[in-house]
Amino acid sequence: MKIINIKTYILGVAVLFSASSCIGDFEEFNQQKVGGPENFYADFTAITDPMKAIQRGFQADYQLATNLNADMFSGMFSTASQFNGGTNNLTYLMMDGWNNRIIARQRDAFNNSIVIDDAAKSYYAGIDFTATFAMKKVLKVLMAARVSDRHGPVVYSKYDTPNSNGITDFDSQQDAYNNFIHDLTIAIADLQKVQNTPATQNVEDKAVVKKSDLIYGGDIAKWAKLANSLKLRFALRMSYADPAKSKQYAEEALASSAGLISDNADNALISVGQHELSFIIYSWGDCSIGAPIMAYMNGFKDPRLPAYANPATDPATYINGKPQYIGIRQGINLINGQPTYGGYSQPAARAASGDYFSGVSGKFKLFTAAETWFLKAEAALRGYSGAGDAQANYQAGISQSFGEWGKSSDVATYLADGVSTEAPYIDPKNADNNVPAGNSQLSTITIAWNSSDSNEKKLERIITQKWLALYPDGPEAWAEQRRTGYPVLFKVRKNDSGGLINTDQMIRRIPFTNDTKNSTFNYTQAVQQLGGPDNGGTKLWWDKKL
Repeated sequence: MKIINIKTYILGVAVLFSASSCIGDFEEFNQQKVGGPENFYADFTAITDPMKAIQRGFQADYQLATNLNADMFSGMFSTASQFNGGTNNLTYLMMDGWNNRIIARQRDAFNNSIVIDDAAKSYYAGIDFTATFAMKKVLKVLMAARVSDRHGPVVYSKYDTPNSNGITDFDSQQDAYNNFIHDLTIAIADLQKVQNTPATQNVEDKAVVKKSDLIYGGDIAKWAKLANSLKLRFALRMSYADPAKSKQYAEEALASSAGLISDNADNALISVGQHELSFIIYSWGDCSIGAPIMAYMNGFKDPRLPAYANPATDPATYINGKPQYIGIRQGINLINGQPTYGGYSQPAARAASGDYFSGVSGKFKLFTAAETWFLKAEAALRGYSGAGDAQANYQAGISQSFGEWGKSSDVATYLADGVSTEAPYIDPKNADNNVPAGNSQLSTITIAWNSSDSNEKKLERIITQKWLALYPDGPEAWAEQRRTGYPVLFKVRKNDSGGLINTDQMIRRIPFTNDTKNSTFNYTQAVQQLGGPDNGGTKLWWDKKL
């Protein structure tokens, strides 16, 4: 059992330099790293290296920054490890020393962004980096949104412009989301502008994008699609909080000439080398598959199941001597931890394009084609112009997901299944954890589209399949589950929040940590913007449905 601060290789700027940056120190540090200024400035290394660091930073400190909060709360993952004696985030006792990594990783990314801006001015004056800065803008939006979807208010638009007293203000989540949309719209226009220039123009800018791009290898058109697809994601996230703007922004994205990520060839996957889950799962045994996702996939007889998880190795879980796929329910008494539950199913991510959790050629999933089609299905359900047909979009979402995981030959049978539902959960180690047939914690939603269903039932069907397709993106899955109430998830059996989090309503956010309270960020303002106490039971701005 290990929880340590894993550091992906970055220039070090995030920990060596403040948000104001210091070019002199930056230059001296990097000359030591690469052997002198002639090497450092060549090929725009002063920009491309921190650009790569921002991308790699999405999985930095993964266990604490993501896996032991959003991943677990999404229902996709769980653990057999008894961290803090079995009383921790998973039982709703918020672990300050874990959760402080969420904003810390945003600081790394935003400080790298400032270093890039300073380097462009100081070392490459006169060069137009329009596409590079647009790409950086998209990454910053993504990083800030992941923070906001866990905490609420976020330091975004004012990050590098503190007040005269040195205190930096937050954006409310409402303002942040509008700022995300605004910045993505600008990025889309900038990317298209550079994309459409002749090959003889913007040569340096295009070269920097290509060298620093760990997602698309310099394909600017695909970056524009990613930015526009994110715009659609954020538009739908606002659907209950601000229906008018949700419709406006979504329709803009649907009509944009930039297009959307609609085919798996355009999936946004960061090439990270060693995926941190490779050792968190397979070396440490600290991450298991979640009980809810296995219950749905077992019940649906989902062909993607062997790509998502490994069969359990504990004979106590076998049926008629055959290994099964079984996850660990969250918020339970783990008894003595890994010796008891360590033989339950491990997560996997064996996609058609390769193993996302590989220790040498891993991929970090940001956005895939399946999500676009499910977003369009929901938009159509809401009557947004340009969204197309809800049923066709829903079926395309499932088809794209099956393609992502190499199961396209099985999709027709799956789409036609109008009978299968989520399977009951039986824990052979402790019957108190069981969720038997007929329990309200089990969904009765089926797979096949039924035009006669109510819009609410259609929404449950869309989001349940979207949730399955989002795997292994826990943060996005958890955000959508809170926004819509779907899929139906198992509730914790052990609630150590002291009454701060309602078991039935489940955890709604991650509280700010002492690092933020004691920082130069305006914590008092953030709590005012939150509109409720700074605990895990307070709903975020976009969490307006339930």
